[in-house]
Amino acid sequence: MGLFEKIKEGLLKTRVKIASSVDALFRKKDPAFYHDLEEVLISADIGPVVAQQLVLDLQEWEKNHPEATAEDSLSHLEARMAQEFPSSQPIWEKESPHGPQVLLLVGVNGVGKTTTTGKLAAYFKSQGRTVILGAADTFRAAAIDQLRRWGEQLEIPVVHQKPGADPASVAFDTVRAARARKLDMALIDTAGRLQNKHNLMAELQKIGSVIRKEDPETPVEILLVLDATIGQNAHSQLEEFRKITPLSGLVLTKLDGTSKGGVAVALAQKYRLPVRFIGVGEKATDLLPFDPGLFARSILRED
Repeated sequence: MGLFEKIKEGLLKTRVKIASSVDALFRKKDPAFYHDLEEVLISADIGPVVAQQLVLDLQEWEKNHPEATAEDSLSHLEARMAQEFPSSQPIWEKESPHGPQVLLLVGVNGVGKTTTTGKLAAYFKSQGRTVILGAADTFRAAAIDQLRRWGEQLEIPVVHQKPGADPASVAFDTVRAARARKLDMALIDTAGRLQNKHNLMAELQKIGSVIRKEDPETPVEILLVLDATIGQNAHSQLEEFRKITPLSGLVLTKLDGTSKGGVAVALAQKYRLPVRFIGVGEKATDLLPFDPGLFARSILRED
């Protein structure tokens, strides 16, 4: 199954909600077309601001292209939606003269952060990269055990300490081990206790400091993991984590379990953060690299 087919399958609930309605609207094109289209987009959690912008842009485009067919208009809407996602090259697509590339996974408990860390390890290993995992969510013994199981399953090393240990120490040991073994990537799972933001902020700042202790130029990407099933509530989580640590990208999990996958568009547009990966199932291979064009096509078209 190709990437597009996997995205389509994973976004089935969102596509069922949007695509059939979009198709019907473009086929009949009655006087209420633009209003109804905006309502359909909002229903998938694209958000009123982005939905209005997309519809106004389409309206203006159609005025300037009076000979456009329904297919032309839908293609324009699709391309315009894809443009809402900012793009920036992730560190793993760049040369790394300063040792291992480090990915910090942050997010509240329950969003699938530890599972995502393991799935990312599986993805990068499948790309031919050498990987080490760091269990820096020392607040939860279950998170440590879960990451160790991923390591055993994937046959990759996992740096861990006992529950309650200093997370920064785990992060430091992970990056140092990656350097010593000349590994490509260090993936580090972190705690997500938002109820005490000051402690979490201090913890993440300390982790960032120790990671760059031996080489200040160590490439680091901080990915916020969000559960897509919570829809617009994802905004509040993103707002809180932006205050705590500089974010470089998003991972949206559980998109297969929601009809409101359009929240990805709203988040990317509002916060200007690239979506790096999406989770569309339970298997390790169900964490997919994000493609804005394929995403827009998957939720707007039935075929």
